[in-house]
Amino acid sequence: MKPATRLLRYASLGSYFALLSWVVVWHSLLDQSRYSAVFVFVVYVAPLLLPLRGLLKGSAYTHAWANFVTLIYLIHGITIAYAEPAERGLALIEIVFAVLMFISCSGFARYRGRELGLSPGKLKDAMAQEKQQFEGNRE
Repeated sequence: MKPATRLLRYASLGSYFALLSWVVVWHSLLDQSRYSAVFVFVVYVAPLLLPLRGLLKGSAYTHAWANFVTLIYLIHGITIAYAEPAERGLALIEIVFAVLMFISCSGFARYRGRELGLSPGKLKDAMAQEKQQFEGNRE
């Protein structure tokens, strides 16, 4: 693994665990919870646990789809920052961790995919190859 890819992997893991920890701390300790612990776990914590195994293994595919989970927390943070001024600071921390996770997971998936040869290639090259294939069949 190249150094830049390794750095993105560590950044994605760090931001993942920071976001996971922040969500647990915010919704269980800092928030004078109006929800039960089970609800908090199912709604706020469980979605973040879905990509854990693949992130720990360094799977480029998992890093890519983990971004969909991250967007939930980004939207949640933006909504809380807008709707509840008393919790704006807490929501901004969630937004920062979610954005960091999104950027680092995207970068890792992209660079690791290229290293493994999983990149789809450039569209113009694919179109040229397809054109050559079809023109070759006509002759």
